[in-house]
Amino acid sequence: MKLGILGLPQAGKTTVFNALTRGDKPVGGARQVGRFEVQTAVVPVPDERVDRLSAIFKPRKTIYAQVTYADIAGLEAAGDAAAEKTGFSGPLLNALATMDGFLHVVRAFENPTVPHPSGAVDPARDLATVDGELLLNDLLAVERKLERLNEDARKGLVKDKGLHAQEIALFTRLKDTLAAGQPLRALELSPLEEKQISSYQLLTRKPMLVVFNIGDEDSVPTPAQVGAGARSVKLKGKLEMELAQLPPEDAALFMQEYGIAQLGLDRVIQISYDLLGLQSFFTVGEDEVRAWTTRRGATAPEAAGEIHTDLREGFIRAEVYSYADLIQFGGVAELKAKGRFRLEGKEYAVQDGDILNIRFSPPAKK
Repeated sequence: MKLGILGLPQAGKTTVFNALTRGDKPVGGARQVGRFEVQTAVVPVPDERVDRLSAIFKPRKTIYAQVTYADIAGLEAAGDAAAEKTGFSGPLLNALATMDGFLHVVRAFENPTVPHPSGAVDPARDLATVDGELLLNDLLAVERKLERLNEDARKGLVKDKGLHAQEIALFTRLKDTLAAGQPLRALELSPLEEKQISSYQLLTRKPMLVVFNIGDEDSVPTPAQVGAGARSVKLKGKLEMELAQLPPEDAALFMQEYGIAQLGLDRVIQISYDLLGLQSFFTVGEDEVRAWTTRRGATAPEAAGEIHTDLREGFIRAEVYSYADLIQFGGVAELKAKGRFRLEGKEYAVQDGDILNIRFSPPAKK
């Protein structure tokens, strides 16, 4: 899972990045405004279930699921008509296209020492500005595709008229949605349509979490709505960054003082998981307790493939029991006695919190 952190200059993107990754990248004016740059960090996903499983099985290694955050600099509002016609630069667009989803950091704090580039803090304006830039880039891509489709028809290059007409209809729908100021997340698309647009990496189709970066007083009003298919969260970015950089014992004391029940890292990852349609399953044993990430609705062979391609290709069946049942009944033997230990086949849809042991036949060596 790779999430891109984007936003306008001075929104606090790197502050939020540091809070999420417990990093210490330079913040404030240290990065040149408008310069394309990407900073990445891989962090473990906090999960108390992994901690409890590790306490039960006492493995040699404990491995959490991981998420990659990318702090993407270089995004600016289009300043003139020429910019509005060309969209994002190639490197910036390529970086955004490789992300599974976005954290859009919107400034909602006052700081006289770091003036807002537009002269005043206005979260609704900034949110609309970035949304507009993403919409514009998708609209340009969709219009180019429609032009190619129409050009092929004029030149008589269409081999499958039925498929061609279907693509025209699909991309016309996309264009109309974007022209109406709506992100493509708002559209219900069939699996076939999803496949047809998958190679275009349309930005407004990707999941979006809007992070309102607020000050300690939370005095700047933030929008109640953040657009179709997106969610929002408020985060005291500077405070969270400072807490994330403290030793755990000191951080706990400060959290108690400020009334923070959960670090922003945990909340943001949990919401990100939900937005991306992801879930965790586990493998356990004396060697290793490990959390794995897969999409909701994944079959047992697909989950096995997250562990190793050989497990997917040679899948026979999966031994399955749930974390909740293990905690409730106390052990694997007790689960078997209660009939809560199961053998599942290729059609089984893995559930969040499942503990799997894959039975497989090793593929023949080539």
